[in-house]
Amino acid sequence: MKATKKILALLLAGLMVLSMAACGGNDGGNVDNTGSGTPATDNSTPANDNSEATGSYTIGICQLMEHEALDAATKGFQDALTDTLGDKVSYEYQNAQGDANTCSTIINGFVSSGVDLILANATPALQAAAAGTSEIPILGTSVTEYGVALSIEDFDGTVGGNISGTSDLAPLAEQAAMIKEWMPDVQTVGLLYCSAEPNSQYQVDVVKAELEKLGCTAALYPFADSNDLAAVCTTAANENNALYVPTDNTAANNTGIIDNICRPAKIPVFCGEEGIVRGCGVATLSISYYDLGRTTGEMAAQILTGEADISSMPVAYTTVTKKYNADICEELGITVPDGYEAVTPAA
Repeated sequence: MKATKKILALLLAGLMVLSMAACGGNDGGNVDNTGSGTPATDNSTPANDNSEATGSYTIGICQLMEHEALDAATKGFQDALTDTLGDKVSYEYQNAQGDANTCSTIINGFVSSGVDLILANATPALQAAAAGTSEIPILGTSVTEYGVALSIEDFDGTVGGNISGTSDLAPLAEQAAMIKEWMPDVQTVGLLYCSAEPNSQYQVDVVKAELEKLGCTAALYPFADSNDLAAVCTTAANENNALYVPTDNTAANNTGIIDNICRPAKIPVFCGEEGIVRGCGVATLSISYYDLGRTTGEMAAQILTGEADISSMPVAYTTVTKKYNADICEELGITVPDGYEAVTPAA
């Protein structure tokens, strides 16, 4: 009997050893193989699209439409980021073809895909981005007045929250004085602009007031879109000694219409930026949209790498240069004042 009990005890002990080995053979991969008996810690990073973990960034670019100024701003933005971050940045570029509703659709797509930053190129793109997200950083460019664009009262230069950017606001009082510099005897100036662009409205209101201070009669000539631009421009050319066109996207995209009306009528057109002058104008005090884009790209790099907080970044500006269109000046018989440089012809 004692022998039987001893055999049973040995068998039970063997079974217990086997059971313990089976239980300890696999704990989901967190086994300490050093023999210390302490569970190992899993320090691996789970696979995800987190930019801080991967060191790469995706930027959504919403550009209102294709024209020289906006294209230059986008290129400057991308060039600046490439210089700073190299191939760590990729882009989702979308063009809204001039439609504000399409801007909203594009922004919603960027939000859904979880881009790391949004570049909103032109005012409608900025407005759509501001409505679309309060979390993803948004940088505007080619936006004239952020207070007007975003309905901010007493705008102090910093938007706050998740928005900042660069402004293409030209020195409007100086642009009004420029018209008098070129045409000292000018009496009537028509201000041609798209009424759907709030920043254009802001510019012509300021320039009108400044021209009136200089003794000119200034009248507003708003057009709703490109479909009625020709009719409104014809009326403005017939009723004035000169025209002024602000940094207006619709006008910039349709300079051929303006030129075909004003040049044969011998009506000089003064403009808010160089691209419009190249297409239909006499002169401008213009910013470089490429430089504006580069400044925006430098801001983006600081935000993406954590060097700057977008909520405290003020809107940035750039310097202006005096430019004129040599071909149009020669055809209209206009003498160029000192200090202006000729714009390069369109490619």
